[in-house]
Amino acid sequence: MIDFEKIPSPCYVMEEERLRKNLSLIKYVKEQAGVNIILALKAFAMWKSFPIIREYISSSTASSIYEARLAFEEMGSLAHTCSPAYTEKDFPLILKYSSHITFNSLSQFERFYPMVQAYGNKASCGIRVNPEYSVVETDLYNPVALGSRMGVTSLRLGDTLCKGIEGLHFHALCESSSYDLEKVLREVETRFGRFLPSIKWLNMGGGHLMTRKDYNIEHLISILQTFKSNYPNLEIIMEPGSAFAWQTGFLLTTVVDIVENQHIKTAIIDASFTCHMPDCLEMPYKPAIRNATDAVKGKPTYRIGGNSCLSGDFMGDWSFEQPLKIGDRIIFEDMIHYTIVKTNMFNGIPHPALALWNKNDELLIYKTFTYEDYKQRNG
Repeated sequence: MIDFEKIPSPCYVMEEERLRKNLSLIKYVKEQAGVNIILALKAFAMWKSFPIIREYISSSTASSIYEARLAFEEMGSLAHTCSPAYTEKDFPLILKYSSHITFNSLSQFERFYPMVQAYGNKASCGIRVNPEYSVVETDLYNPVALGSRMGVTSLRLGDTLCKGIEGLHFHALCESSSYDLEKVLREVETRFGRFLPSIKWLNMGGGHLMTRKDYNIEHLISILQTFKSNYPNLEIIMEPGSAFAWQTGFLLTTVVDIVENQHIKTAIIDASFTCHMPDCLEMPYKPAIRNATDAVKGKPTYRIGGNSCLSGDFMGDWSFEQPLKIGDRIIFEDMIHYTIVKTNMFNGIPHPALALWNKNDELLIYKTFTYEDYKQRNG
């Protein structure tokens, strides 16, 4: 049982038992389907929890030199690296920390493959492809939106792959189902099937939300097993991010003021949507609050306002059983994946602490942030 009084405010708290439940399911899919499932650091990079993750999954995927280095130093393995573009300055480090390197364009491959050849411990190279099909409705998160800069279309690849390309990589999902993957795979086979018998690996990217309650795990395993039987030469790689940390923790905050204007009550908290829950405003989506509901007529109802000076730093409306008061705790559910990795220090607002509520019902503070963290990142 979590003792919320022991938790400082504000604080992101990951729950070890929930994390292990997700990891067990991911490992089950990996073993039953005979595929390689790796952690996408762009969604979750709380590296002090990596010792737990390494009990189930051994590798990760990176999108930058910092993520690749983190994979090497804290996951203890070389990264599968895929970036929209590499630079001459960064690429030597990409080579140092990567086992697989995916290029987003043919021009990037042609530019950097000679460096791969010259490097002693040669990484396996691939090209990102654009299947020109996606079920993702929000363009901000749709890698296959019209005019996307992500991946090479079938027409541009021609009939044969450049020498040195050993794999293909596609990413067309976002918090999607196994049925969505099935549809995308049909398009991948239609457009790129001519290459599949001759390459070594196929990376199916992220967006596979296999730890969501309504996800059909057995259907996913069946799809992957069938695909592998059709292409036994291929190593199948999947790199979900959200699935690892889905529903594994919360952001605890405290009400610091309550204001009213034109009959709208706003509870201001000691955290910020724009700083600490940016996806809520970007997507947008309304997060769940523990012991609250959507607005119900007759119940105490509030907007929740962040403590930055951005006028749009609020969301609403939620109803509570009792009127809120200064000092009450507000707990935002499911605030671990794609949250901590995207936070900022706009306005110099103190960053929430990072913590783990472990399986022994103990709070472990991973990190607290100070004025020096804010000062050093600004000069």
